[in-house]
Amino acid sequence: MEKLSKRALGCMYTAAIIAGIFEAAAIAAVNVIWLIPHDVQIGKAVSVVLLILIVLNTIISPYFRFHRYRYSINEEFIDIREGYIFVERNIVPLERLHKMQTLRGPIDRIFKVAKVIVTTAGGDVTLRFLDEEKADFIAESLGRRINQIVVEQREENAEER
Repeated sequence: MEKLSKRALGCMYTAAIIAGIFEAAAIAAVNVIWLIPHDVQIGKAVSVVLLILIVLNTIISPYFRFHRYRYSINEEFIDIREGYIFVERNIVPLERLHKMQTLRGPIDRIFKVAKVIVTTAGGDVTLRFLDEEKADFIAESLGRRINQIVVEQREENAEER
């Protein structure tokens, strides 16, 4: 199983900080609009607790996600393990692949990372926070493998007729 590069960690922290800012702004808006004018003490206390949790999540979450994220690609399947509190594992047989795309968001471009989104009949699976070069290489090699599988299936169908 392969690990992510250090650039991915910077991308994760930046995304977590931006999300934390929006979450804190939502809590501040609720406080200004409703809790402070109506002097809801329990609401103010809950807001403080939520702000502390947001700060802790912003600091801790990227670290654990980075160190738990692993992926592997071989001739038969793609294996992705990721998570923060709950670790999720996705194993996708290459013969089930229908479509694949590479995506780079604004934060991804800053840190020179990309996502490879693989579509199967069962849904999408995403390889996240890959170095741009590695993402392009994976997309090209998976594209070749998909084409090879299609050719093999056509040959099998022609033989059956």
